[in-house]
Amino acid sequence: QVQLQESGPGLVKPSQMLSLTCTVSGGSITTSRYRWSWIRQPPGKGLEWMGSIGADGSTYYSPSLKSRTSTSRDTSKKDFSLQLSSVTPEDTAVYYCATWVGTPSGFGYWGPGTQVTVSS
Repeated sequence: QVQLQESGPGLVKPSQMLSLTCTVSGGSITTSRYRWSWIRQPPGKGLEWMGSIGADGSTYYSPSLKSRTSTSRDTSKKDFSLQLSSVTPEDTAVYYCATWVGTPSGFGYWGPGTQVTVSS
């Protein structure tokens, strides 16, 4: 059973970079069919997929966030990370890491989520 746990700062100042890490247990981030993903939910809004990194290191990003988003992984530490640059208050959200396991299950595993607030 894959378990995910997000970690990172709860408060980020505008224009700074947001960095989050997701630690994986019970599974391997090199599992071929999985994509390790970041999803967020701003207050009062729906879920927004941000980006994913595959077992081979290939990356995939939402077109609306591609210019500010980067994902990476550390196979030795069994974690993967998100960097979001030039944040604004509109980036305030609960950030989730999740695992895309393929169809039809979709995102089969989720972390509990971490609140990130962008404020000066």
